[in-house]
Amino acid sequence: MAENTGELQAINTAWQIAIQEILRMVIRDMYREDGAAAFMGHVKRIEEAAVDSIYTDLRLRGTDEWTEVLVKEKASNFVTTLLTSFTFDRT
Repeated sequence: MAENTGELQAINTAWQIAIQEILRMVIRDMYREDGAAAFMGHVKRIEEAAVDSIYTDLRLRGTDEWTEVLVKEKASNFVTTLLTSFTFDRT
């Protein structure tokens, strides 16, 4: 079981890194022209909208309330972690 747990953790980490890099490139390319303050404002708006969507629109079928709350909390934390890791880079 430990081997499966390690593989699952590696898959989760790889998935997070891949998504983070895709988002970083998309957001950087979309918002770099307006300067650092505008860039950070866009990132904050995206973060707030994503977290709001997770809590108001996400419905998990076949799960109990505890699981749904836990998934929503984890997803929101991932959004915040990913988006707050972005920095303005003009290059």
